[in-house]
Amino acid sequence: MVSHPLLIVMTLLAIELLILGLARHERTKAWFNLLPPVFWIYFLPMLASTFGLLDARSPVYGLITTWLLPASLLLLLLAVDLKAILRLGPTALAMFFSGAAGIIVGATLVFGLFKPLVGERFWSGFGALSASWTGGSANMIAVKEALAVPDQVFAPMVIVDTVVPYLWMAALIAGVAWQPAFDRWNRADRRIIDELGNRLAAAGQTVQQRFSPAGFLLILPAAAAGSGLSHWLGSRLPVIKDVVSGYTWTIVLVSLLGLLLSCTPARRLEQHGASTAGSWLLYFVLTAIGAKASVASIGSGLILIGAGLLIMAVHALFLLVAARLLKAPLFLVAAASQANVGGVASAPVVAEVYQPGLASVGLLLAILGNIFGTYLGIICAQLCRLF
Repeated sequence: MVSHPLLIVMTLLAIELLILGLARHERTKAWFNLLPPVFWIYFLPMLASTFGLLDARSPVYGLITTWLLPASLLLLLLAVDLKAILRLGPTALAMFFSGAAGIIVGATLVFGLFKPLVGERFWSGFGALSASWTGGSANMIAVKEALAVPDQVFAPMVIVDTVVPYLWMAALIAGVAWQPAFDRWNRADRRIIDELGNRLAAAGQTVQQRFSPAGFLLILPAAAAGSGLSHWLGSRLPVIKDVVSGYTWTIVLVSLLGLLLSCTPARRLEQHGASTAGSWLLYFVLTAIGAKASVASIGSGLILIGAGLLIMAVHALFLLVAARLLKAPLFLVAAASQANVGGVASAPVVAEVYQPGLASVGLLLAILGNIFGTYLGIICAQLCRLF
């Protein structure tokens, strides 16, 4: 059994680098079409600790999550372009938040329905899942740590977060054939699509990353300083038992700090790979979380997949009602939905399928989810807790 902290860190790092390397290699990247790299980065350390290869009780896991998670969130949010998001206009933004509201309401109602089957302790798990389905994996991990979601609750939620979004994305892509009929039935204002294209023409520029040792050496101290400041401030804010802990404040504050810094010259750190470094740190945190879990804790996964599908049904209902009221085209329904549920990796794909040339709409909506997902997940968890 590997028990020395340094050896554990090296083992987790090796797992992360192996999976990311295979996912990018031309010959092996197809292996991850069904189960994405983020699943294996979590699942393999779980297997290693379950079978006694890693010490599941090592304190090093707690240190990794406590200090590296805030740093990763800060770096990921540095790349946010608020001006480009606002250029999407009120209809696109309203559709996104309607979808997010559907996830929050759906998760709360479905938890109340499934509580006798899965147990009361899953209130925090549904909150973490809603954070992923209104934002992304980073938000899910942030809520997991902010609310101290038990590993036996979080593990099956990872399964749900892997299976249901893939099924939902397939349904959305299949729905492209219904686009003309839906828009006619809804009397959709197709001018919205042309306006989006015009608004985003100037916003289509992306930050070009160029790695340099000097720039990278600036990224790490900035992340450490932001993480340390958030910890310091969070420890001085009031704690509400079972609702808001000091670490909850840390996650909330570091997310806000990253967003504020994205409006300052600090955003130039993205040119040197700030978000890439943030992703590496986040995946490393995920390996540490996985190593503390157990394969035995995923037994309720099938029941929770059913719960996830019901949440999707409520989410779809909210989007359809919003589309009817706003006369929004099916393109915005699909883009907003995938931006919520799928995140930055898949939302541009769905948007491009519906309207070639407008993949950036899906991307910007997904980035909006990264901003709000953590906060919405915490709110959803507390609503579930009221049950």
